[in-house]
Amino acid sequence: MIRKMSVKTIIKRTISVIFGLGITVLFLFFLFNFHNLVFSYQIISVSEFVTACIMYVVGILFLILRTKIKNKLVSLLSLLFFVPVICMMIGMGNAERKYVIGTEDAEHEYVERIQTVSEYGPNYTSYRPFLYNNKLAKLDEISKFKIIDNLPILDGATAFFPVYAAFVEAVYPLAFNYMSRTEGNRVLYLNGTAFAYDFLLEGKADIIFCLEPSQEQLQQFYDNNINIKFVPIGKETFVFFVNIENPLNNLTVEDIQGIYSGRITNWINLNGQDGDIIAYQRRKNSGSQTILEKIMGDIPIAEPLMEVVETMAGMIDVVAGYKNFNNAIGYSFRIYSTEMVENNQIKLLSINGIYPSAETIQNNSYPFTVDFYAIYNDTEKKNENIEPFIEWILSEQGQTLVSRTGYVPIN
Repeated sequence: MIRKMSVKTIIKRTISVIFGLGITVLFLFFLFNFHNLVFSYQIISVSEFVTACIMYVVGILFLILRTKIKNKLVSLLSLLFFVPVICMMIGMGNAERKYVIGTEDAEHEYVERIQTVSEYGPNYTSYRPFLYNNKLAKLDEISKFKIIDNLPILDGATAFFPVYAAFVEAVYPLAFNYMSRTEGNRVLYLNGTAFAYDFLLEGKADIIFCLEPSQEQLQQFYDNNINIKFVPIGKETFVFFVNIENPLNNLTVEDIQGIYSGRITNWINLNGQDGDIIAYQRRKNSGSQTILEKIMGDIPIAEPLMEVVETMAGMIDVVAGYKNFNNAIGYSFRIYSTEMVENNQIKLLSINGIYPSAETIQNNSYPFTVDFYAIYNDTEKKNENIEPFIEWILSEQGQTLVSRTGYVPIN
């Protein structure tokens, strides 16, 4: 016998079902962080996943309880529960995501291997132009240079995204979807050094912000009869870092060459603690790997045997002490490793007794100080706004943004 329900009961249960479906959609939305997929697919940590699942299950139980038990106290508890749940999920959705690092088997293969790291960046949502409360450097006044239409398409290294995104916020019009995923509508990319040079070569980007290219990348432009132009716009330090528990604070250039050639394999050879050195590398044609190759000169770099970590931020994570990697050494850029990727479990090393700081960059005493560039194809068909834009970058306002981002101005 089918029991008839009153209209009031039907309405209540319908609302509960809709509410439950809404919570489910909200859970999935922030669990997989759909609104940040403009950069790359990212995976939340295990603790975040478990927390989200617990909140979801408890939320559904409250809905069932409220449907079954007609009690004002239960209704009140339901409302009080969902407010913090929604707030916590929103917070999780906006939090910086960490990538899954390696496998259990891979972790134990580190002893006699030089690791390699691929190029993907951390979550850069907080550096998006015109986003409320973003982390971009600001000018104290309106930019004296503005581009209204025919906007140059920008791309570049992950380490320099905060500065060229700051240029966009200062110079480009507000009413524009800069991170649109539709080809033809997007003018701001974050592809990393290797793919940024590919974009420039293929004419998909007008200006890229990177270090100098590798010889292989440069040869591609020569082979295609493209005149590539480099304009230095700032200085940055290339840094080496170790776990904060590592007693070493200083290495020489010769020590670095010995480590990455495979000649020095134990920290005890450098007056450190007994332990095999795990020396991480980036993949070929990434900006940081090109710098390492220049530091090594004619000395061959030890061949990487396996890939354990998939992100540049992941290099910092493993050196910071992920499981058995306390003996690791890695490299990056000063601002990237100290500000953009927040990790207090690594320490930067002095090189030849000189610590990487803004002062040692400016006076050129730190040995691994590098210029970074605005780079474009100097052809007759180039965007007419490229050169005026770069001229503004070299002006007082543009260099102010370089400085406030954390780099050292070129002038």
